[in-house]
Amino acid sequence: MDESAEVICEKQGQAGVITLNRPRALNALTLTMVREMRKALDAWADDPEVTCVIVQGAGEKAFCAGGDIRRLTDCLQAGERDEALEFWREEYQLNIRIKRYPKPYISFIDGIVMGGGVGVSLHGSHRVAGERYLFAMPEVGIGFFPDVGATYALPRLPGETGMYLALTGERVKRADAIMLGLATHSVASEGIEALRQELIEGKPVEAVLARAAVDPGPAPLAEHRSIIDTCFSADSVAAVLQRLDEAASKGSEFAAKTAAGMRTKSPTSMSIAFEQVRRGASLDFEEAMKTEFRIVSRIGDGKDFFEGVRAVLIDKDNQPRWEPATLEGVKRENVEHHFASLGPQELEIA
Repeated sequence: MDESAEVICEKQGQAGVITLNRPRALNALTLTMVREMRKALDAWADDPEVTCVIVQGAGEKAFCAGGDIRRLTDCLQAGERDEALEFWREEYQLNIRIKRYPKPYISFIDGIVMGGGVGVSLHGSHRVAGERYLFAMPEVGIGFFPDVGATYALPRLPGETGMYLALTGERVKRADAIMLGLATHSVASEGIEALRQELIEGKPVEAVLARAAVDPGPAPLAEHRSIIDTCFSADSVAAVLQRLDEAASKGSEFAAKTAAGMRTKSPTSMSIAFEQVRRGASLDFEEAMKTEFRIVSRIGDGKDFFEGVRAVLIDKDNQPRWEPATLEGVKRENVEHHFASLGPQELEIA
C-alpha cells in the first residue's frame, strides 16, 4: 500500500479501512480520493470478509476539513466548469452510496470535520467523536452553500438547530454534536486506536462502541434552544434577523452575537441555504442531492463564491465584498433559479 497516497483503502482483518491521507491539507477531499473511496466501498459491499467499514483522517488536526475549494474555484475561474462539476457530481454520488451502505460505516472523528468531511461521515451509520471533535458547515461565509447532504440532514436535527447551523456556519463541539445527533458516540481520544482494533478483529460494532462511550458533558447550545427555535422558525432570513435583534434588545448576548455573525455572511448564500433547509424537510436523500447539484451547477454564475474564497482563503483579509451586499438586494427569482431543473444534466443516481 502506497503510504503517500491521498487516501489509503485497505482490508485489515474483518474491516475495510479508509484513511484520508492529506494531513497537511487537513485531509481535504480531491476527485482522486472520492473515486478511490467509491471503488473501495463498492468492492467491500459484497465482500463477505468485510463486516464493517472504518473511516479516519491522518494526522491530529482534522478528520476532513472539506473539499479542495481553492482548486474548484480555480477551475471555475479558468472556465473549466465541467472539471469542477465532475468533482461535485462524483462526491454527491459517493454521499448517496454512504447513506445507503449495507454494512456498518464507522467514522472516527477526533478533530475538524467540515464541508466535504461531513459528507463522508454524517451519512454513515456511526459517527464516533473524540475530544477534539469540531463540526461546522461554514459555507455561507465563503459565498457557497451547505452541501454534501446538508439539504437532507439539517432539517432533521432537533427543532430549528439545522436552520441555525446553515445560516450561521457556527462551530459545534462534541457535547452539542451528541445532543443534536451529529455524532452517535462520544469516546476518549486515547481509546480510539483500541476501538479500531476491536472492530478489525470483528467484534460487534454496537457492543464495542457502547462499552467505550463516555459522557461528553453539558451541551452549551442547550441553554439557547428556545431562542434558536423561536428566531430561526421565521419565514425569511430577514425575519430571522429581526427576531434575533428583538431578543438581543431584551438582553440576550447569544442573539446579539448570532445576528452580528450572520450580517458578515453572503446575503445570497444565506437566502439559498434558508430555501434549502425549508425544502429539504420534505425531500428524500436522493432528491436532496439532486437539489444540491442544481445549486452547485449555478453557484459559479455569481460573484460571491469567488469573493468569499479570496477573502477567507487567499488574501485572508476576511473582508468580503458581497454582491448584492444586503438581503434586500437579493432577488427572489435568482434564488429560485438555483433550484430549477437541469434537464439532461441532472445528477445521476449511480
